[in-house]
Amino acid sequence: MTMLPGNQAGAVASQVSLLPLRDLFTMPTYQIVGNLLIFVALGWAAPVRFSVLASLWRVLALAAAGSVLIENAQYVLPLDRVASVDDVLLARAGLAAFASRRSWRPTAAHSGRVLRLQRF
Repeated sequence: MTMLPGNQAGAVASQVSLLPLRDLFTMPTYQIVGNLLIFVALGWAAPVRFSVLASLWRVLALAAAGSVLIENAQYVLPLDRVASVDDVLLARAGLAAFASRRSWRPTAAHSGRVLRLQRF
């Protein structure tokens, strides 16, 4: 969805918007919702699946890196899209990670006790 070409794909030069919160209020609603869904799923599922990511700062770093990759691709490829700093700055994955923190796996470091495996 983030790589869908615009109406003039290949005909116009790529654009960059580096002013924070400028594009957020002019973007169509479906683009905002689509961007939210991509990174909310990452923020919710990553710390649940991978215990090494069970930290809000690590999830934010992963989401920022993914968002930077997407924005760079939108700039480099002739898609008639605007690479915006607003998409990188939004903490949507962090909010989802914060909401899912109760379902993160407890580890020995977090619980203060040693987890033991039982033989059957």
